[in-house]
Amino acid sequence: MRKLLNTIELVKMQRALQLRSCPECRSNELITDINSGEIVCSNCGLVIKDIILDQKPEWRAFTPEEIQRKTRTGPPTSLKRFDKGLSTTFQPYKDSHGRALPIHERLKMMRLRKWNIRARIHSSIERNLSQAMNEITRLSDKLHIPSSVEENAAFIYRKALDEGLIRGRSIKSIAAASLYAACRLTRTPRNLKEIAEVSTRRRKEISRCYRMLQRELMIKMPFDEPITYVTKIASFAGLNQKTQNIAIQILQKAKKIKVDIGKGPAGIAAAALYIASKKNGKKVTQKLLAKAADVTEVTVRNRYKGLNKSLNLASRKLA
Repeated sequence: MRKLLNTIELVKMQRALQLRSCPECRSNELITDINSGEIVCSNCGLVIKDIILDQKPEWRAFTPEEIQRKTRTGPPTSLKRFDKGLSTTFQPYKDSHGRALPIHERLKMMRLRKWNIRARIHSSIERNLSQAMNEITRLSDKLHIPSSVEENAAFIYRKALDEGLIRGRSIKSIAAASLYAACRLTRTPRNLKEIAEVSTRRRKEISRCYRMLQRELMIKMPFDEPITYVTKIASFAGLNQKTQNIAIQILQKAKKIKVDIGKGPAGIAAAALYIASKKNGKKVTQKLLAKAADVTEVTVRNRYKGLNKSLNLASRKLA
């Protein structure tokens, strides 16, 4: 019964995370009407959800002290925590009024706190989740990954644990593979090499676990868009916003005539930034862009020649 309830809860969470597009026209332009409690698609007008519960408190606060004084509950539930944030803890050094406890009471409360921590992680599944969620949080902090992507990674790991895919495999490898899968699903520009560098496991092992998760959980990965890599590469190379806008125009034109099919998105983005920097009068080397995109100079040079030939950029200006 407990396993069935956990499965139902995971399905509900998955549906909530997947509510990013309209089921009728597949548009991402969703509008949340707070007054009527509806989620409406601005493209076709479909009412996706008509009853939304307001999870915010009924009071307002303007300072941290006021927030702490008015708060009556703890933080919201989160998949990133192994117990979803539902467990309780207490301070063994002070009483409810903030006064220091005597030494004998303090020792007693410290023993109670120790057994409380042991009771929270008493089963093998909870110990597994505790290690995995800590690893996902550590990797996310190292790579500056948003909290929403971290939530998706935690959901993928929990689903793999529920399907029995963790047994016989490294917890850290599955955690890193779940984070990489979440980055691919949300189009967050983090590649496997970056995740392997901050992880304690080898890239080959993480890649093998990622393919296993994709196969067993039937995860359909979206294709990487070169436009998502423009900001990251331009920030590393020190290019301004005008150069990025020109590069995005080039990539949009390349997508219309399907020049970027079958080629790495990072290399295409680096080549587009190289062309944009030349048109904008900014000096940047192919070596620097190749380093920022984690590709070779030959790749940037070949993609540059391909874009120039396909779009005929050398003989005319961008619109």
